[in-house]
Amino acid sequence: MAVISEDNIEQIIIQEFIELGYQYINGTDISPDGSMPEREYNEVVLKNRLQEAISKLNPTIPYEAQEEALRKVLRSDSPELFQNNYQFHKYLTEGVDVEYRKGNRIAGDKVWLIDYKNPSNNEFLVINQFTVIEGNTNKRPDVILFVNGLPLVVIELKNAADENADVNAAFNQLQTYKHTIPSLFQYNALLIASDGWDALYGSLTSPKQFFVPWKSIDGQFVADENIPQMEVMAKGMLNKEVLPDLIRHFTIFHQNKEKITKIVPRYHQYFAVNKAVEATRKATAENGDQRAGVIWHTQGSGKSLSMAFYAGKLVLALNNPTLVILTDRNDLDDQLFETFSLSQDILRQTPAQAKNREDLKQKLSVTSGGIVFTTIQKFLPEIEEKIDLGNGKFKNIKGQFEELSNRRNIVVIADEAHRSQYDFMDGFAKHMRDALPNASFIGFTGTPIENTDKNTQAVFGDYIDVYDIQQAVEDGATVRIFYENRLAKISLKEEEKPRVDAEFEELTESEELTDQQKLKAKWARLEAIVGNKHRLSLIAADIVKHFEERNAILDGKAMIVGMSRRICVDLYEAIIKIRPDWHSDDDAEGTIKVVMTGSSSDPLNFQPHIRNKPKRKALGERLKDPKDSLKLAIVRDMWLTGFDAPSMHTLYIDKPMKGHNLMQAIARVNRVYKDKEGGLVVDYIGIATDLKKALSVYTESGGKGKPAFDQEEAASVMMSKYEIVSQMFVEQPTDKTQPKGFDYKSFFGLTPKEKLYFPIQAANYILGLEDGKARYTNAVTALSKSFAISVPHPYTSDIRDEVGLFQAIKARIVKVTQSSKTKSDEEIETAIKQILSDAVVADEVVDIFDAAGIKKPDISILSDEFLAEVKGMHHKNLALELLKKLLNDEIKTRQKTNIVQSKKFSEMLDQAVKNYQNNLITSAQIIDEMIRLAKEIKEADRKSEDLGLDFREFAFYSALEVNDSAVAVLGDEILRHIARELVDTIRKNSSIDWTVRENVQAKMRIAVKKILRKHGYPPDLELKATETVIDQAKMMASEFSKTKEYKINPSSDMSIAAEPKE
Repeated sequence: MAVISEDNIEQIIIQEFIELGYQYINGTDISPDGSMPEREYNEVVLKNRLQEAISKLNPTIPYEAQEEALRKVLRSDSPELFQNNYQFHKYLTEGVDVEYRKGNRIAGDKVWLIDYKNPSNNEFLVINQFTVIEGNTNKRPDVILFVNGLPLVVIELKNAADENADVNAAFNQLQTYKHTIPSLFQYNALLIASDGWDALYGSLTSPKQFFVPWKSIDGQFVADENIPQMEVMAKGMLNKEVLPDLIRHFTIFHQNKEKITKIVPRYHQYFAVNKAVEATRKATAENGDQRAGVIWHTQGSGKSLSMAFYAGKLVLALNNPTLVILTDRNDLDDQLFETFSLSQDILRQTPAQAKNREDLKQKLSVTSGGIVFTTIQKFLPEIEEKIDLGNGKFKNIKGQFEELSNRRNIVVIADEAHRSQYDFMDGFAKHMRDALPNASFIGFTGTPIENTDKNTQAVFGDYIDVYDIQQAVEDGATVRIFYENRLAKISLKEEEKPRVDAEFEELTESEELTDQQKLKAKWARLEAIVGNKHRLSLIAADIVKHFEERNAILDGKAMIVGMSRRICVDLYEAIIKIRPDWHSDDDAEGTIKVVMTGSSSDPLNFQPHIRNKPKRKALGERLKDPKDSLKLAIVRDMWLTGFDAPSMHTLYIDKPMKGHNLMQAIARVNRVYKDKEGGLVVDYIGIATDLKKALSVYTESGGKGKPAFDQEEAASVMMSKYEIVSQMFVEQPTDKTQPKGFDYKSFFGLTPKEKLYFPIQAANYILGLEDGKARYTNAVTALSKSFAISVPHPYTSDIRDEVGLFQAIKARIVKVTQSSKTKSDEEIETAIKQILSDAVVADEVVDIFDAAGIKKPDISILSDEFLAEVKGMHHKNLALELLKKLLNDEIKTRQKTNIVQSKKFSEMLDQAVKNYQNNLITSAQIIDEMIRLAKEIKEADRKSEDLGLDFREFAFYSALEVNDSAVAVLGDEILRHIARELVDTIRKNSSIDWTVRENVQAKMRIAVKKILRKHGYPPDLELKATETVIDQAKMMASEFSKTKEYKINPSSDMSIAAEPKE
């Protein structure tokens, strides 16, 4: 008996919603057969309730126009579910466009489906037992939340007390529903998978990795982890205020290459944006100080989307202000502009990019509205005078920047608001104020603002919201970053080692063009050392070896950061000299590319690498695509901010960097991707001290967690995981007659032929340990992940072959024990590869029989020959797991057709396994019991043939035969006759939705009882037999709905069953 059932969990969750002010309705009550019918089974919208809401919320719109809006909402215009969902979302958030005659003209208007201003004006329902029938499929999601009759949230629950029924199972169930009852999901806003304790939410298009928890109730604090996540989600996200707000202002559809992606916010984005809108409202008020503040959300946690959510909500909150989006570089401007362009629905307008200073003036000369993107350079005034100071030095005298607009409803949104970015020392704040004297300012940043940076605070104000690295990693919004110093690992001569002193500013190539002669000379000296041909050839060789070793374990991409364009080009040449097949002249082919800008006046060897914006964008798409052959990009400073390639796992740095720019760059590898455990930053130039300084700035600003961990830490974690796995091979098996310990290292001294059978012996040993299968597979998975992040640390080469063997043993165990029809999440969602080495034989295990080291049976797994072979297997634990799996699969196939037999066999199998687990019987005895069960299953199959019954008839025969006295009284012949009559009767009485219609079932019960009485079935057994027959019929409902009755002629009462027309 389960401690807590799924039904208990459902009731607890329904109670949560009742306490939040939702009205509870049992879906059975409003079904066609219910006490208060409101719908047919193929209808998912509660039409009357929606009609009433439309009438209540749109009193000035004529009835005919309201009806037209209702028809539009109920219609599906596309065969594509996501397209229909997008169309409905527009109706829900922008209103339904209608036209009607007003006097002597046609008026256009909008019909609203939800009252967003007064959320309590809407009707919120929580409904369970809501059966949907679509096609021949009958499904019943656990809990659905309706707003004004619209099914906006679907919650699928599993039992937290059942280890197999977890959140993953709930997620998979939701995916099944999307395919089988898509009409319900046309109206969906959120999907929720929960086991009552853990709870994850996502959108209709979210893959498993983007189903995330909602961790705060009020946006001020992360909820205590002892509160069930489902309760936090209900109170924090699904309450009457937040849910409509989240749907209207925080849901974006991005359409890219025919693919629709629906994006919903994470909790930190939702609460931060609302705080920012409120702060901006105060800053822009008549007595406001024009400083809204700064949002610090660590890189990789969705800052660009947060900016889009903020802009969209602000446009409505401030009654159409003008928004100026400010970046410090053209490529960043382009990336952010692209995010905003894809989000036009939520912005309710098309953003524009200012081409030059004149264009910027033009775009800001409007009276209201507009979202304008510009770089900071367009705000710097012209140089009016150049004063010669002698010694080749000059001083520039800049003029005042003219006023562009004195309006108060302008908000400047600065991306990465740092003094280094915006050159505050050069009077940026002054020029902005000159240009836009009454505008308000808000900053978004992925890295903290230094305490010494008083100018940033003077312009933007204090922090509005902080989401630090530790919280982002805990929430699964980003992965950890690890640091590896490779300087010592390449043998450079003393004169080839770059000296990056503290005085050395973060120089980029563009600063060669400035008048700061001293810096220019210093940059040139360093560039000459870093770009030394011999040094680059050593680094190229090290990168190739390093990347190939990492990519052999973890499938993904990498980026190399060079100091100058010349170095980038030379490094490319050095790498393709080692790997010529990585090169291609075609942009659509090749493993490695240099990404840089340039002109026709650049040196000849630069020219193949200079591309225009569309070509660079195409390369970016290739690098982002995990399946594309482009694996490495060499950059100088492009793509170091705002570029998202989740599968990127390594960043090679050979350029002096520090502070904010360094933090931005290393965040390229912190994106979440499948089972990537972390990203790795490889240092060839000596950035360790700068990383330490960045860490101190980070912690001084109140950030928790470390921006980067030393790879040594990852390697030591890996070694502890390795110890856990290897320790399992010295444990005592549960069967005390078996010897203690298994020498897995003997594998490495075996012949190739002996090696083939070794994983079978090892798997057999592991399966004999207490909870061996679960402990071993989990331990090897954890070891594989930490191995992937530690490669190529010296420890990894020490244990590489052993890890490969551990993985091979795990593959055997998983193959033998896992259901044949399903692939585990881990198999589907993995980027970690099986280690292949000379030591470990890379044999492809074709099927489970091969995995268990046994010949595949020719005919059936229930044949005497096969069972005899299993019984004779030397590896008893493997034989036991194999038999258990095969019998489970056999019983599962019968569950769909024969309720009585599958229940009987399932109970027999469970009992045998329980006895074994409680040490009441040995592995040899349980194998005997399982073989006896297999023979019983086979015997049952034979009986149906002997009686001449098809599978439907035999199922009903089993339902009647379940009682021994019935068999004694009636005998096989009469029971067989009854079974055939039952099949005919049920076929005649079944309709598509009969399994959920009580009135049809009542008629069917009467018909069944009539047949039983007619043939003298014992009266005291009649009730139980009737219910069993009805349950059996429900189980086979889809079988019956495939056949229809056709009369042969009107006068005859004879009928035949025929296949329906397609």
